[in-house]
Amino acid sequence: MVSAAEQMAANTSWAALGKATDLRNRILFTLGLLIVYRLGTFIPVPGIDGAALKEFVDQASSGIAGIASMFTGGALGRMGIFALGIMPYISASIMVQLLTAMVPQLEQLKKEGEQGRKKINQYTRYGTVVLALIQSYGLAASLEAGDLVTDPGWYFRASCMITLVGGTMFLMWLGEQITARGVGNGISLIIFVGIIAEVPAALAQFFASGRSGAISPAVIVGVIVMVVATIAFVVFMERALRKITIQYPRRQVGMKMTEAQSSHLPVKVNPAGVIPAIFASSLLLLPITISTFSGSDAGPIMSTILAYFGPGQPLYLLFFAVMIVFFAYFYTFNVSFKPDDVADNLKNQNGFVPGIRPGKRTAEYLEYVVNRVLVLGSLYLTAVCLLPEIVRNQFAIPFYFGGTSVLIVVSVTMDTIQQVQSHLLAHQYEGLIQKSQLRGKGGKARKKRGAPSRR
Repeated sequence: MVSAAEQMAANTSWAALGKATDLRNRILFTLGLLIVYRLGTFIPVPGIDGAALKEFVDQASSGIAGIASMFTGGALGRMGIFALGIMPYISASIMVQLLTAMVPQLEQLKKEGEQGRKKINQYTRYGTVVLALIQSYGLAASLEAGDLVTDPGWYFRASCMITLVGGTMFLMWLGEQITARGVGNGISLIIFVGIIAEVPAALAQFFASGRSGAISPAVIVGVIVMVVATIAFVVFMERALRKITIQYPRRQVGMKMTEAQSSHLPVKVNPAGVIPAIFASSLLLLPITISTFSGSDAGPIMSTILAYFGPGQPLYLLFFAVMIVFFAYFYTFNVSFKPDDVADNLKNQNGFVPGIRPGKRTAEYLEYVVNRVLVLGSLYLTAVCLLPEIVRNQFAIPFYFGGTSVLIVVSVTMDTIQQVQSHLLAHQYEGLIQKSQLRGKGGKARKKRGAPSRR
């Protein structure tokens, strides 16, 4: 049976969107802030030699034109004020969430409600500043080593660090504003817009390679088919659920006795979302980016690391796969789905899994189910991220056709559409409630007017 909410969601249209003024204002607000973000990627950091930077970016394609450029929307390649992107905030938030799962004091703080959540968010901001300072100093020193600075020295390093840290904090504020007053997750939308904005240039480069004969027409058709198949596979897997039956016994609510009810607990095949791919990619990005900006000054240790862990190398792919599987399990059981907490919540609501005793037994059963589901989920993430990566390195395809970028774009699009539908459903429910109240008032008025005649 289709629920009433699903029927209403199926009946949503552009006309309903036009009537939902609050949703329209949220969408316009989100678009406005995203335009501000895109404009900021073109504002350069002071003290950069533009001609040398352009020549350098044209030559260096492995470090800058890869995942770093994807996460910064091309700002790193142009050395814009948002060159660090939102990655310091993502890394800090993941670290704080993982510490919250391991440190009892932080876990207790998380249970304190809104006040505790504000303190955890404050710790995340402090961590963002620290990580941004470290990364900005390393980037400034690398720019000097690569002779991409007009006036090297501590003055340039200080101005570069202040500019880049300020840009990251401004992006963090933009993301929070979009999440609170716009539509969708602000941080994810910033990464999403950075990828989408660079796709036309990547397509032009890809087809230009085909016209010049560097890539054969068969490869072009194969890549297009691969991208479409990957999108369809990601959509299917992101909607896949493992439903665990939950039974609620008869209980008394007020003066009424409710009947026993049956529901289900949905467990996604991929509870961690795109976090494992993003975090694994950021770890692999560090040595590539440092060596890219350092140029010929890279030492023997860095040269050895790059020889074995460069993009497309077997150890690079193996480490990437191991990190994706590790973060998929670690993030799921410590952040997104905690079996002990879910079991306690079910016990407090008098819910139970048929055939399983509430409490510890339920937690063990949930952990067993999620472990088995995550085998499929982690393999799905690994396949989506690695197979296009292998094809991309074999045929020199732009990075934006890789599995990580497709995974992020599809996941963020699905999440944003769901939030838009939720706002439309809320608007429709409000309209139904207002109509019912007006009818109720009209009925009362008619009764009052008809009362004297009945006498």
